[in-house]
Amino acid sequence: MSRLLAVFSLFSIVSVAVLYYAGVDTVKTLSPQGCRMSWMWPSYVLQSHFDHSWTPLARRYSLWLYREGNLENNELHGSPVLFIPGNAGSSHQVRSIASSAANQYFSAPYQVSPEFSNGNYTGLDFFAVEFNEDLSAFHGPTLDSETAYTSRAIDYILSLYPPGTAITIMGHSMGGVVATALLPNPNISAIITMATPHTLPPVRFDRRIDHIYADNLQDLAFDPTPILSLCGGATDLMIPSESCILPVSSPDPASSAYRRTVFTSALEGCWTGVGHLAIVWCHQVRWRIARAALEVAAASSTQARAAALERWLRDGHEFPPSEHPSDMLQLGPVPYTSLHLNQLLTVRGPVATHSYFLPLPTNEEARSSFKFVLYVSQGAVPPVAPHRPLPFHVTVYVCLNVESSSCASLKPSTLKLLPRPVPGASFPVPDEGVDESDGVVLYEVDVPPAPSAYIAVKIEGGDGRGWIVGGFADSEPLVTNISLRSVLLSPVVLPIPNGLRTELHLPTLPANALLVYRVTPKFDAAASCSDATHSSLFSLLAHASHPSETHYYPLAPSFPRHILLHSHAAAPYIAFDHATGHRLVIYSSDECRMREIRLSVDWWASIGRWGTRYGTAAACWAVGIVAIVLAEVWGSVEGGAPIPDVKSSLEFFARKRLPWLVPLSFIVSLLPLRAGLWLGNRGNSAFALLAPILLCVAFGLVCVLWWLLIALLWPLQLILRQFGRSREDTTLRRPTATMVSMALIFLVIFVLVPWQVAFLGCWLIHFYTSAASLAELSLAQRVIPAGSETVPPASLSSEAEGEPPTRLSQGHSDRPGPPNATRISQQQNTNAYLHLLLFMTLLLPLTAPVLAVWVRTLATAGLTTPFDGDHNFLYVAPFLVLVEALSGRDAGRYVKALGEGTERVPPRWGVAALGGVAFFAGPRTTYFVFETASVALGWAVVTRIMPLYWEGRTFLRRT
Repeated sequence: MSRLLAVFSLFSIVSVAVLYYAGVDTVKTLSPQGCRMSWMWPSYVLQSHFDHSWTPLARRYSLWLYREGNLENNELHGSPVLFIPGNAGSSHQVRSIASSAANQYFSAPYQVSPEFSNGNYTGLDFFAVEFNEDLSAFHGPTLDSETAYTSRAIDYILSLYPPGTAITIMGHSMGGVVATALLPNPNISAIITMATPHTLPPVRFDRRIDHIYADNLQDLAFDPTPILSLCGGATDLMIPSESCILPVSSPDPASSAYRRTVFTSALEGCWTGVGHLAIVWCHQVRWRIARAALEVAAASSTQARAAALERWLRDGHEFPPSEHPSDMLQLGPVPYTSLHLNQLLTVRGPVATHSYFLPLPTNEEARSSFKFVLYVSQGAVPPVAPHRPLPFHVTVYVCLNVESSSCASLKPSTLKLLPRPVPGASFPVPDEGVDESDGVVLYEVDVPPAPSAYIAVKIEGGDGRGWIVGGFADSEPLVTNISLRSVLLSPVVLPIPNGLRTELHLPTLPANALLVYRVTPKFDAAASCSDATHSSLFSLLAHASHPSETHYYPLAPSFPRHILLHSHAAAPYIAFDHATGHRLVIYSSDECRMREIRLSVDWWASIGRWGTRYGTAAACWAVGIVAIVLAEVWGSVEGGAPIPDVKSSLEFFARKRLPWLVPLSFIVSLLPLRAGLWLGNRGNSAFALLAPILLCVAFGLVCVLWWLLIALLWPLQLILRQFGRSREDTTLRRPTATMVSMALIFLVIFVLVPWQVAFLGCWLIHFYTSAASLAELSLAQRVIPAGSETVPPASLSSEAEGEPPTRLSQGHSDRPGPPNATRISQQQNTNAYLHLLLFMTLLLPLTAPVLAVWVRTLATAGLTTPFDGDHNFLYVAPFLVLVEALSGRDAGRYVKALGEGTERVPPRWGVAALGGVAFFAGPRTTYFVFETASVALGWAVVTRIMPLYWEGRTFLRRT
């Protein structure tokens, strides 16, 4: 084994291991999951009347009705909801949400809960489609089949209800893509998607999936149906959560289409990252989805349905849809207390009704407004409250002076729930999370300065539980311009002023899915942070970098894990048009005071984000590397050199090409390319170094794959050397017979099997041919007479005789002349076979997903299932012809033909173009790599193989 190739192989193996373990570790360190397990009493009713008379796909799929066994019978009693599972999903995944809806609506078997006994509320009939765990993420036609079946399922379901009934759609993962593809449909009232990649396909091996996504983006932009997307964040390792963010609804500002993306880390009452599969059973998520569905079913208009989604699946970024109280505070018999200037309002265990007056600060700095901040623990500031709040509620008014006869209520600028982590405990609590009744209501309002004006806080219904803290804070954020370079070199210290609320803006620090920052808080030595029983609200950090994404972190000294700031604001291959800085807000009751925070890059967590986003890029770049190697080999052969062995070709690339490609890849990363090209970072210099690293990893993967192929060929080579196999002499075939046999193969592909299966067959045949050639070469070397001249393996010219590095030549001093039939030795044939085998092996992963879909579909639906679009034999025709030609005993003349030709555009330029496509377009449009490879190899077959393949002359047989 070459030492240089061994170094690259080891580097690649270590890099892949580090990327894997760092990625897996993000679930524990970056965004741990705190979910309570859900329980149910499931019962499933097959809808047998939805048969082939409705759709021929009924032979492949099925439709089920869920019933909570201890609460409902099998009769329809409410509004329909349809659940669509995702890739390899099951209809049984509906059970958690459907069970929660039944348990909320019924207080006992067949008895409606008092909360839903009035109004237009009805129960929910949860239907679910069963796709037999189809692998829809890999295959566009499968997605189309699922969409067609689901559309007819909606028609069947609505036929069971009175005319005018609307249906709510829920989709998990790729089921959300199917749900969006159903639009436009006037019978769909709303769509709720969970962990759905809306903007970037998670697997990009099929061109038709991109077409489906393009159509869906049009529907998302203009269809009026309310759509809400729930995203699990960094905890979801199956899809990058930046692709879960819905695009803007329409460029028309007058459009009223409801589009909302909610990350579970900001979902009120949840506040945790959620895994891809857990998002359908996590109790903190599922009960809110179920309640939102109950409210949507009771709504009679599109606006009311959007309001229902906004109310029950809130993240606090938008003001609550309910009306804010607009009453007046009448000063009379209600007791009140006037506070001193700059005194904090602190009420523990409020009792009965009481009002507090806080004077506005003096306006010595000529500010335009003062920000009043109020925290209410487990109570209500209408209309916001925890799910099961304590009985007290709070209203805020503004009074011109304390003697005013009345005060006007203040509409807040921010009104949302904040989490209240338990001091010293993990947040979120593993396997438990937060309780529905937990949470602190945050009320913020900007008040213009006015002399003698007061803020009045009225507390009503107190029973001795809960607390209220309020006061004034700086209204202007602290803006700090720090660069990524400064954070890379050493931690940046950010001083934190004391107060109820401190806001920091870091507009120049990149917010990207590839970067994770670590925050280390430093507290005052005298800060009262240890007494958890008397502290109201420990310092809480809210981190926002995208209009739809917020994460919360406790800042207590006893917090057991690192604070890691991560974002999905910008990411590879996704275009964005919003600011990408960071916004940090520290909420505190001013009891546990911080002195500063230190900000640095967390490399381990950042590396964990790279692997899930650049795995496909590494595979495509490996194809690009081998394409460049093949172009070099073909160029050398056309110049008169023999074909080198694969190891020599890889060594030549490592010594002569890689030193140029590494800096070139860095330079290309600085170019402002569009998001779908190269590594998708649009010229961001912060990530330019990723390209050289990925290039070395990809080359190391090629080396590892080559050693693996040698190891796999060795046992087959030994068997063939022992037992032997005389390869067919294809010169004895008539051209007509060859054409007929190839036409039959094309017909089978066109009618029966996908072309991906044919490519796998090509690879297997060529693998066998390569092993047979190695066996024949080994036998030939054994029987060479003493003193006979042998043909040495080809090697690198730069290592052998110091020839110019642009050519690969044979390892002896005389420059060889143009190749001829006598000089193409068995060694040269074997080298040609192995180069092609390496090339085809790297293309194999690009076709493997559809192979898995085909096998999976055969097991569930048989050969009756159409594979539309997978029967274009032209994709695989060049490989079939070339592999068939090289499998015979006269393969030497075809190997020779590959090095001869007078075309204006020689085939090696097509292979070189494949390298460019693999590097630039492959990571985003992976399917384009195989398409280009087929065209490039097809050009070589047409110009150099076909003239020999179809000619009618008979060549001398080999003995």
